[in-house]
Amino acid sequence: MASPHDSAPATLDPAQLIAEARRAFFTMFGFLCLIWAVQLANWATDEQLALQHGIVSRQASSLPDLLTAPFLHLNWQHLEGNSGPLFVFGFLAAYRGVRKFLGLTALLVVTSGMAVWLFERDHVVTVGASGVIFGYFGYVVLRGLFDRNLIDSLIGLVMGASFAYLLTTAIPGTPGVSWLGHLGGLVGGLAGAWIFRTRGPKRTATAAADPEPSAAPAVLGNSGGASAGPRADLLKELDDLGL
Repeated sequence: MASPHDSAPATLDPAQLIAEARRAFFTMFGFLCLIWAVQLANWATDEQLALQHGIVSRQASSLPDLLTAPFLHLNWQHLEGNSGPLFVFGFLAAYRGVRKFLGLTALLVVTSGMAVWLFERDHVVTVGASGVIFGYFGYVVLRGLFDRNLIDSLIGLVMGASFAYLLTTAIPGTPGVSWLGHLGGLVGGLAGAWIFRTRGPKRTATAAADPEPSAAPAVLGNSGGASAGPRADLLKELDDLGL
């Protein structure tokens, strides 16, 4: 028969949660070190890396740049502006599981990059991690609702209220900002909250496979074992008394 634990998804104990948070911290720290190292190389080449490997709309040769653009920034100020939100939202997205976080990141790279590649104006080069940041933001805001997790729901509520102003750069009209990349990342993050929601183990119908109960349940002797009903319990007690 199904175990009682099958009716609810497994939850992490505090020790596991701390371990996941530690992995999330070092994952984001490594991510930041990587994009800062890339920017150092970009600066050494007079921003040529960003120009050569950024996304250019509707050019088939630029499709591989969807994978490189989030790691590139136009200048140090651009990178500094993205580093704080990237670490905060990335950590909150990752602390429930780094493996799930990596899948989410891959989704956001595709949705934010494709929004730029499909709809951006011609001859515009787009780089930066801000589309991924918006995806993490959307994921963190909705994840608790889909997972039915009170703590994550409260985190999402607080972060959504605190950073709602970010949504103004996901609509047309902000000069010098890829609002399409922001919007594509945000949509990907909202979808990711559903796609990567916590799923409990499925129940299996075993009632039909269970043997039919016998008319007179067998009573185990002193060797121990589980009783089968009140009558068996009484007979076992009488047997233990030698009656």
